[in-house]
Amino acid sequence: MAIPVTYNIRNLRLRIGATAMTALGIALTVAICILIMALLAGLERAFVSSGDPLNVLVIRKGSEAEMQSFILHDQFNTLKVLPGIATAPEGQPLVSGEMVVAIVLPRRDGTGEVNVSLRGMTPVGLNLRPSINVTEGRWLRKGMREVVVSESVHKRFEGAELGGQLRFGKGWWTVVGVFDAHGSAHESEIWADVDQMASDFGYTGGYSSALIRAVDENAAEQLRARVVDDQRIKLDGIAEPAYYASQTKSGAPIQYVGTIVAIIMAIGSSFAAMNTMYASVAYRSREIATLRTIGFSRRSILASFVIESVLLSLIGAAIGIALMLPFNGVTTGTSNQITFSEVVFSMRITPGVVLGATAFAVFMGLIGGLAPAWHASRQDILAALRD
Repeated sequence: MAIPVTYNIRNLRLRIGATAMTALGIALTVAICILIMALLAGLERAFVSSGDPLNVLVIRKGSEAEMQSFILHDQFNTLKVLPGIATAPEGQPLVSGEMVVAIVLPRRDGTGEVNVSLRGMTPVGLNLRPSINVTEGRWLRKGMREVVVSESVHKRFEGAELGGQLRFGKGWWTVVGVFDAHGSAHESEIWADVDQMASDFGYTGGYSSALIRAVDENAAEQLRARVVDDQRIKLDGIAEPAYYASQTKSGAPIQYVGTIVAIIMAIGSSFAAMNTMYASVAYRSREIATLRTIGFSRRSILASFVIESVLLSLIGAAIGIALMLPFNGVTTGTSNQITFSEVVFSMRITPGVVLGATAFAVFMGLIGGLAPAWHASRQDILAALRD
């Protein structure tokens, strides 16, 4: 016969001080766990949600990022005539030569300067990204020293307001528009005219990369294979979503450091739960003996104390989740370890994050409660009744 769960709930209420302190320790551990997972979920969304399956990104073989690549004009012209490329209503192939460099901008809050990705593109480039739209101002004009900035850049950096001035290259550039990148990797970018950028930065011989739109997904895969196999150009073609997914390695430091901190805190929280449960066993030795006397088995005693420890952990998990929910959607940034520029993303406390943190808390409860529960179930009945 199993001991009712109400028995465990009542005992947690009777020892409210010890319960509260242990639950708080578990809550802080769960909060750290949620922080790590929410950061990684936000970073993953910024990259994995980026890119269109119809787009193929072309870079130099051996390059890990656009910023490390260079494509000559002759190679770019060869790309434009490959079969399977979609065309605009005017009949021009949907191929954009693009240039990506890092520029230094000061933060609005005065906390210093960071690298920001500046992307130069042809007018076709906006057509290749139909999900992105200008929300304030207008699109930049070809051949002018004008830029459009993402909403995150607009909020975070000095001079990035509409009508503001940013200094890079050979002079000042005017912010004429703000675009909404919907949380994608482009949320960390500034866009400019590629030809004007090439003139300012001295890259007149070619582009960093090329973005090509295929007529359909099958054609996109065939087009990617053609780029890789074409010995005339010796370039690498990558599906745009796959390229951005590969950039998530910039979150590795967060994951490594956060995991170490979470493990250390989890060990401490497990010992706190174990200490609380051992104290509970010592305090309730006669009660445990009485339960055994009236017919409850050792297995029932073991299960009851494990359940009590898990309930304690679930209380801590609920507190930890409640503490972290206000941070859902908070925007932050980290450095991309490949491009050394800032990546802006939002913390995302998803149902998966909440379930993962809850499972982590239950695991701590099991680890912390198993030994005391075993001790309680093995107590000598007569000795306990005499205490």
